[in-house]
Amino acid sequence: MKSIQQLRESIDSIDDSILKLLVKRMEFVEEIGRLKRENNTVIYHPDREKEIVDRLASKYTGKLSKAAIEAIFLEIFGVSRNLELPEIISFLGPEGSFTHQAAESRFGAVADYISLPSIRSVFDSVETGRAKYGVVPIENNQEGMVKETMDLLNERNLFIISEIIIPVNFCLASKENSIHQIQKIYSKDIAFQQCKGFLQDYFSHKPEDFFVQVDSTSKAAKLAVEDTKAAALCSHIAAKIYSLPILFDNIQDSEANQTRFFIISKVENLKKTDKDKTSLAIKLKHDDKPGALLSLLKDFEDVQINLLKIESRPQKDTHEFKFWFFIDIEGNKLDDNVQQILNKRKDEIIFLGSYMNLC
Repeated sequence: MKSIQQLRESIDSIDDSILKLLVKRMEFVEEIGRLKRENNTVIYHPDREKEIVDRLASKYTGKLSKAAIEAIFLEIFGVSRNLELPEIISFLGPEGSFTHQAAESRFGAVADYISLPSIRSVFDSVETGRAKYGVVPIENNQEGMVKETMDLLNERNLFIISEIIIPVNFCLASKENSIHQIQKIYSKDIAFQQCKGFLQDYFSHKPEDFFVQVDSTSKAAKLAVEDTKAAALCSHIAAKIYSLPILFDNIQDSEANQTRFFIISKVENLKKTDKDKTSLAIKLKHDDKPGALLSLLKDFEDVQINLLKIESRPQKDTHEFKFWFFIDIEGNKLDDNVQQILNKRKDEIIFLGSYMNLC
C-alpha cells in the first residue's frame, strides 16, 4: 500500500498535467476570442457550455457526479471568457447576496463584477454599456414574481439571454467553534423566517434580542466577523467572502425554495437548443372588447405553443386602469410557430428574449 506522501506525489504529478492541458486550452480560447472580436460575436454562450458539460458527463466519470463536473468546468469557462474578452457583470447587491451567488455560478469567481443597490441600477448599467451583462432576480417559487424586474423588461430595450435557477440555502456561520458560545445571531428578517425550525431546535431558550435583524445576510456575515461571539444566518457565498467558518449548512425549513434569475444584455443571443423558453411582454390593443385575452390565448393554441406563465402588470403610461401581460412560452424566436405569433401580433408584442429552459 502506498504511503500518504506517495499518494500526494501522484496527485502533484496529475496536477502538473492538468495545468499543462489548461494552459493549452487557454491558447485555443485566446484564438477564439480574437476571432469573436473580429466578427463582433457574443462571448457568452450558455448553450455551448451546457453542451460541453453534457458531453463530458456522458463519459466515464468515476466518482465525479455531473454536478461536480459542472462546478469544475463553470470555473474554467469563467476564466476562459475573461481571457477571450474581459467583461463587467453587474448584479443586484450587496456582495454575498443570492444574486451575487447566481452571477458567480454562471460567470465564475474571476469575472469582473459590480455590485449595485437596485434592480433599476443594474438595468441602467447594461443599457449605458457600463456593464456587458446584468444579473437580476425574476421569480421565487415560494414568493412569486419580482415586479420591478418585469416592469423594467417591458420598459427597456434589453434582452434576456439566459436564466439561472439556484436553491435558497442558508448556513449558520461563526468564528466560534461551539454554538453554546454564540451570544447573538445576525441576519435579515426573511432568513430568520425561513430558518425558523432550526432556530427553534437549537436556540429556543434564547431571549428575543439574541436575534438581531440587519439589512442583508451579507451584512450579517460582516458583523459576525467583527463580533467574535456572534454568528450569521447567511448564504454560502457571504460566508466565503468574509472567511467566516460554517457551523451548520442547509438549515432552511424548505428544501424546495428556489429563485430564478435573468441574465440581461443589450444584444440578442439567439441559438436554438432542444429545450427553449421565450419571454414576451404583451399589451393588447383592444383589451376593452370582450374576449380579447381569450383571443390571444387561442392564437397560441392554434399554433401549438404551450404557455408556461402569464402575469398581469399595470400599464404605467396611462391614467386608466389597464394592464399588460408578462408571458413565458415554450419555444424559440427562431421557431416557425413563434414567428407566426410575433408577426400576427407585432403591434402588441415586445420580444424579451429566447433562452435555454432550465425549469
